[in-house]
Formats: sequence, structure tokens, C-alpha cells
Amino acid sequence: MTKNIIREITPLTPSDCFTIFSRTKSDFDFPLHSHEEFELNFIENAKGARRYVGDHIADIDDLELVLVGSNLPHCWQTHQCTSKEIREVTIQFHKDLFDDKLLRRNQLSFIRTMFDRSSKGIIFTRNTILQIMPRLTAITQKQGFDSVLELLSLLHDLSISRNMHTLSDATFSNTQLSYNSRRIDAAFEYMNQHFHKPITLKEVAKLVNMTDVSFSRFFKTRTGITFMDSLLEMRLGNASRLLIDTTQSVAEVAYNCGFNNISNFNRLFKKKKACTPKEFRESFSHGGRIFI
Repeated sequence: MTKNIIREITPLTPSDCFTIFSRTKSDFDFPLHSHEEFELNFIENAKGARRYVGDHIADIDDLELVLVGSNLPHCWQTHQCTSKEIREVTIQFHKDLFDDKLLRRNQLSFIRTMFDRSSKGIIFTRNTILQIMPRLTAITQKQGFDSVLELLSLLHDLSISRNMHTLSDATFSNTQLSYNSRRIDAAFEYMNQHFHKPITLKEVAKLVNMTDVSFSRFFKTRTGITFMDSLLEMRLGNASRLLIDTTQSVAEVAYNCGFNNISNFNRLFKKKKACTPKEFRESFSHGGRIFI
């Protein structure tokens, strides 16, 4: 059987800029789903609930604020949460609410970068949440143009906040970030085509006409991570997708994603995902997915 993610049709109409849901509930009952709209989700008093964003799984604390990009699968499950007064504020807005030309202006560059990163899901720190909480409540009371201005202000403040982290692997999310470099693009294209085979820094450096040392430094400067870490993320992202969407054994998944040692694959996967490949597959099998 083929596993599918529910495609949610949100109540946000083409004529609206955004919509807000503010509610108190006793559990999470909506299955894993995706939609074109961006979603900013604030959750309070749900310690022990479980978050699914792309191929990321984690239990949450008592405060949670996540920005989910367009078409990124996500859901929250009750899991070990015992609270009967979970507070949730969800803001959904169109992916093209802000024109691309507008976002390229210098004053909005941080928001544009944040939107790019949200394709993998972004979690904000507790300090950021505490600063933003009163405004998330207040925006539900605003209307018309004032509410749009407040949303833009909220997004700007979040975009310049410190220590935000992405959640899902880029490969799982089909993320194609632009690094404004033909050499980096060529490197990623090669890695995408050959990740299931042995790949060395030397051969990719040669491909883009650079020395090993120069390419390693150049890659880290442009992408923010090392070449080997990027290759590992790519392989684990593909492995995550195979674990969810196929019936291949863990060993088959490992070898099909460039890991020649099953023990090494299990160790690296657990270090990255905080669970074994088998536990990861089982979590998604019971994480609200539907079967056709």
C-alpha cells in the first residue's frame, strides 16, 4: 500500500491576507498534513506532545513556536501530554502574500531568508516566544489594515531573532535553496545524482575546478555547513523518505542511500534523529498518516 499525506484545504480564501485560529483544547487530533499556505503555530501548556515536521520528530516543551513553510508535511500528536488546557494560536497566510520583488528589498531581506529556511520548518527559542506571546494574543483582536501591519511586524521580529533552528532535512523537503553560485549548484546537482555511491571532496572539487582546500572553505562559507555534513544530510533525508514511503528493509535503505555499513547508518541516523531507523518508521506509521 502507498502511504499518503493528507492535503488540507484551509479556510483561507484568495481574498484574505491571512487567517487566525485561537483555541483551547485537550488533545491534538489532526493527522499529518500539508498545505500551500505558510503556518505560524504557537502552542502553550502541551509538554510531552510530539511534533512532526518533514522528517523531524521530537517531543515538545511547555512553549512552542514553529514556522512551517509551503507544502511541508506537519502535525502535532498528543503522545504523552496530559494537559487538558492546551492553548494554540495558528496563523496561516498565502505563500505569495509578499511579492518576491518586495522581499528582495534590503529592508525585507531577513524575512525573505526566514521564508526560505521555513521550507524545512523553523523552531524559535523560548526567549523569542516569551517576547512574541503577548502580540500573538493581541493580533487576534486587530482587524483590517492594522492586522496586516502587525503580522508584517511580527514576521520581521521573528526573522531577526537569535538562535532559530531548522527542523527537517533539505532533501526530504525537496528544498532547493539558491546560493547564487554556479559552483555550489553544480556540486549539489552532482551530489543529488550520486549520493547513493561513494563521493569524495576531491572529486567534487575537481568537478568545479577548485583545489580541495579552496572548495572546502568555499562550500562552508556559502552554505554554512561542511561538504561532508551536507552530503550526510542529503543521504539521511533520502533515507528518511524511503523509510516512510517504501517497504524496503532498513539495510536496503542504508545501502540505497550510500551507507555501506549498517551499524554506521544506525549510529548516524540516531545521532541526527534521536531515534533508530526502525523507531522512526514506526513513529510515522502511527503519526496520523492515512493509507490508500
